Amino acid sequence: MNEFEIKKQMCEIGQRIYQREMVAANDGNFSVKLDENTFLCTPTGVSKGFMTPDMICKVDQEGNLKQPNGQWKPSSEIKMHMRIYKQRPDVNSVVHAHPQFATAYAIAGIPLTEKIMPEAVIFLGEVPIAKYGLPSTMEIPDAVEPFLECYDAVLLENHGALSWGEDLMSAYFKMESLEFYASLAYKAKALGGAKELPSAEVARLYELRRQFAVPGRHPADCKSATSSCNTESPLAQASISETAIEEIIKRVIEQMK
Repeated sequence: MNEFEIKKQMCEIGQRIYQREMVAANDGNFSVKLDENTFLCTPTGVSKGFMTPDMICKVDQEGNLKQPNGQWKPSSEIKMHMRIYKQRPDVNSVVHAHPQFATAYAIAGIPLTEKIMPEAVIFLGEVPIAKYGLPSTMEIPDAVEPFLECYDAVLLENHGALSWGEDLMSAYFKMESLEFYASLAYKAKALGGAKELPSAEVARLYELRRQFAVPGRHPADCKSATSSCNTESPLAQASISETAIEEIIKRVIEQMK
């Protein structure tokens, strides 16, 4: 897509986020990387549901405007976006929103670690919580940085959620998946508690992720994950022998042929 088409897509994603009540009023922000020193980002003080392409700002890697854009100024939270781009060269888009269920978990200080559905296990693994930071300061980037090596989404304590990916749609879909995961976890608690997938089944799902070559980072692939969840890969936790794991992997691969 050319630059104008990307701006249009950013406005469309803004409408989706607003209509799905992932933001209120002027909340939320997202960005797209064009090159190593050029980024498009949403403007501050504007509802994401009512943006137009001319409002989108172009900034450098420090978050400074590269060219005047009338009354529109870049999001004051662009600093956390830039930290992600700096630490993750594979990332080309970042999305920040306040989805209701996910943000409720962030406010309650509860990370999303339950292994309750295959899609969440494969594409997110789990979602840790980055400690609280004052918005628009370097406190949030500093809080998020420890999770960048092993995760593609985090909850922001008492704030909201943050996701990133290889393009804007990928980053947005991770936010959408995160909110769906949080809503299911919450509703399952109301029904008496979630029935988690067995460790051996989680190991099989992680192997499927590897076989499908899903892009991005995942806690299952990172033994040194720094997480407020303080968890390891279920492959390490599973109370089954190495021979059993090898057999599981063999069967999964056979089923994929």
